[in-house]
Amino acid sequence: MAEQVFDRGDRIGIYLQDKRSLQANLELVQYAESQGIDEIWQAESRLARDGISPLGAYGAVTEEIRLGTGVINNWTRNTALIAQSMSTLEELAGPDRILCGIGAWWDPLAEKVGIDRSGALRAMRECVEVTQRLLDMENVTYDGEYVQLRDVELDIVHGDDGPRTVPVYVGGTGFSMLTLTGHFADGALLNYLVSPEYNQKALDALEKGAKRGGRTLEDIDRPQLVVCSMDHDADIALDNARELITQYLGQQPHIMKASGVSQELIDSVGEAIGGWPADTADIETGMELIPDEVVHKLTASGTPEQCRKKVREYADSGCDCPILYPLGDDRQLMIDEFADGYL
Repeated sequence: MAEQVFDRGDRIGIYLQDKRSLQANLELVQYAESQGIDEIWQAESRLARDGISPLGAYGAVTEEIRLGTGVINNWTRNTALIAQSMSTLEELAGPDRILCGIGAWWDPLAEKVGIDRSGALRAMRECVEVTQRLLDMENVTYDGEYVQLRDVELDIVHGDDGPRTVPVYVGGTGFSMLTLTGHFADGALLNYLVSPEYNQKALDALEKGAKRGGRTLEDIDRPQLVVCSMDHDADIALDNARELITQYLGQQPHIMKASGVSQELIDSVGEAIGGWPADTADIETGMELIPDEVVHKLTASGTPEQCRKKVREYADSGCDCPILYPLGDDRQLMIDEFADGYL
């Protein structure tokens, strides 16, 4: 396992999706580093932008900020390719900067491209184990149900051929996956659109798994994606978050269910937007069903003061590093408001 040691103080990160151009994101990453932001995590949630290529660009224009995949999936990339990609990113960016986040992907997207996700827990365990061993520069032979390698190791041509400094994180929401994460992974990338109350159950699952692996909860790094919709006009901020919640309630209801959102609301929104992909008119219809209390429950939305207070709730409930998913037009405002932490 990687030997990175993370401060559990006022770490803060930014989560980048695909809404804006890569050039705009490059500029934002540079600005975030100049303001003292600690981490950038790049999404790979849809067939819009992969989670690895942008990190190479970010690493080339920054010096210190840590860069994570948030998350790539373990179905479409061979474990050796995952390790090779992480090693390449470290060669580009330097040691102690790259974070490998892996997730089990989601349906219906996986199913639409021919992936059967049954056996997700076993597949993730095998992927994490082998990826860690390859990044530790082991020669690996592994005969798993989903992963098979024979006499495989990373071939470092240029630079240091010692172990990579890349910790492996699992991005999961379900408690079985989190228990597995506590047992095997270096860290858990906790999901967004969950409530701070959900975090206690997530920590219980991580701790259960950590004990199985002879570790403690404190051995598991716990960054968390947090939707942050910030505007000086709180109503605008709430509506920006409401749109995202509507899409996820209809497309990935398991996330909402984990936070206690009623099945009745989940079913109503799912019916309104009609599955994935949903068109703009259906999303607008679904938004009308989402009350403000649900927006506040699942996101950090509102004025800068309201957002900082809610992010602190996530930190107080077990998140080591809030990774803020910026909604709205003024992403620099959010960075400025959190540049000095969130106390």
